Formats: sequence, structure tokens, C-alpha cells
Amino acid sequence: MTSKDIFEELRNYCVEHADPENVKKSQRYFKEPYVGYGLTTAQTREKVKELSKFKELTPPIVIDIINMSLNGGMYEEISMSLLLLNNLSKQFSMDTFNSIAGFFEKGVTNWAHADILGMFMLPKFISQNIANTDDFIKWLKSPYKFQRRCVPVTFIKPMKVTKNVLPYIAAIEPLMSDAEREVHQGAGWFLREAWKINRRETECFLEKWKDTAPRLIMQYACEKMTSEEKKRFKKN
Repeated sequence: MTSKDIFEELRNYCVEHADPENVKKSQRYFKEPYVGYGLTTAQTREKVKELSKFKELTPPIVIDIINMSLNGGMYEEISMSLLLLNNLSKQFSMDTFNSIAGFFEKGVTNWAHADILGMFMLPKFISQNIANTDDFIKWLKSPYKFQRRCVPVTFIKPMKVTKNVLPYIAAIEPLMSDAEREVHQGAGWFLREAWKINRRETECFLEKWKDTAPRLIMQYACEKMTSEEKKRFKKN
């Protein structure tokens, strides 16, 4: 089967299982318009599992499928094709990484797809020593907000492995002046996880930025603190 054949099977499944009522319900999770079929999570996972059995699947084939999905802009098509690529992580290479970097320009335009990448797929490039933090730091200057968001989200897993928060905190520091809400959420989420690992080092960083960082970053970063602890990081 070609990439086009697999994409058509994926699309036909989505059309057959479309649910207009679920489309309406799903919109509440997104700030931007939700354009999709209204499939359930179970339906999405079931089809991904089925398609993953195709012996023809390789990262280049799936990247081609992802590009077709991004061109169409349908939520579930993009989700399933990204999950298909995630299942091929043992075959990842720097070419795969570079292809992913191009997805944001083509149509990764919501937090859910960005977080499939940042939570699941991209940390594997670090754990497999294919890419390093410097490769992700380049993304901080991206014009695409969801690519910038992916950097702190990606760093959460390797930081939990090394238990060394400072290199990752230093890497994401440019985002403390970012203008986009979705980036603030990603940076704050990362700092909340860093605080769980090393409170002292993370709190020193938060002290430095408490008067100038976007409030949403601080809100997320301090979420697990007590009321008294949070007072230290309120803007003066």
C-alpha cells in the first residue's frame, strides 16, 4: 500500500464514524475552531492500532501521510497520523526530527496536536540520543507559537530522568518573555514539574522572573504550592 492508500483508508474510517454531536462537544476544548469528525478517543486508538500493523509503514511513509492530513486540516486525521509516527519511534532519525520541525508551518495549530508531539514523540529523540537540547533551543525563535510551546513540554520527560533541572530551565528562559498564551501554559507546566524535582533551584528562577513574567506562567508554575508559598511569587 502507498501512503495515499493508507491515508484514504484513514479518511474513510473517519467519514464512516463521524458524529456531528461530538463535533459540537469537542469545540469547548479549543480556543481556535475545531474542524473534525467527532470521533471518540477509543475509535481513534482502535484505528491507529489497526493501521500500525501495516508492514509498509516507515517514518517517510507516515510523514507523507501526516503532510496529507495537515493539508486537509481535519483534527482526527492529523491526530491519527501523528500517533502512527509515534509508534515508529525505534526507526526515528535526524531526518524524522527535521520533518517534524516542518509540521508547524503546515498545520499544527492547536495545543492537542502540539502536545502529542511534546509529550510523547519528541522526548524520544532525546532519550535515543538523536537530538539534544541545542536542537530544540533553535525552536525558541520559531514564528509558530505551538513549535515554541513544544520545547518546554518536550523537556519535562528528560528532566524527570536526569533530575537535573537547571540546564532545562536555562534553555527555556527566553520563553519567559513570550507573547503567546499557549506558550505561557507550556512554560508554566514545565516549571511546575521542575519545582516538584528541585524546589530550591526552581524557586530561585521564579524569584528572578516574578515581576516581569506573564502571570499565566507563574500561575501554572505555582499551582502545587501552598497559599503561603505562592505569596512569595506574587508581583510586587
